[in-house]
Amino acid sequence: MPGFRIDVADLLAHPGARRDVAASGALDGLTASAASVPDAVDVSMRMERISEGIVVRGTVVCRWVGQCSYCLGDLAEPLTLHFDELFETTPIEGETYPIVGYEIDLEQLVRDAVLLELPLAPHCAEPCRSDAELLAELAGDDDESRDAPADPRWAALSELEIR
Repeated sequence: MPGFRIDVADLLAHPGARRDVAASGALDGLTASAASVPDAVDVSMRMERISEGIVVRGTVVCRWVGQCSYCLGDLAEPLTLHFDELFETTPIEGETYPIVGYEIDLEQLVRDAVLLELPLAPHCAEPCRSDAELLAELAGDDDESRDAPADPRWAALSELEIR
């Protein structure tokens, strides 16, 4: 079975049966607004046959890349996610995943789990710029604006102590 398609005929035939499975592959278009997963996604899971279908519990491991939303520096971070999902022959839309014939396809589950965890505005783990630099930029406190009269709307900020 290619990619994330898993044959589950043996589980469907034996209620209470369990099986550990690992799958890996690249998923095209695994991109949020500012982060993406360019490499393979690894999935390790335990599948268990229950009366309603097959419960799949496992972990997704991948690496996301993007640019810091503050300094525009390149970022690459690992992502590890846990999931517990139910596959059924008659799935409930938005709640469970389908069993089609004797197969389950993990691709949609993996996409759902990863896309929900990708950062919408990624940023460096350590501050990219000091708070004083950012505050000065927001207040317009650069060389050109030092001679200009201070904007009274920012007056309260000048009373704050920056550490």
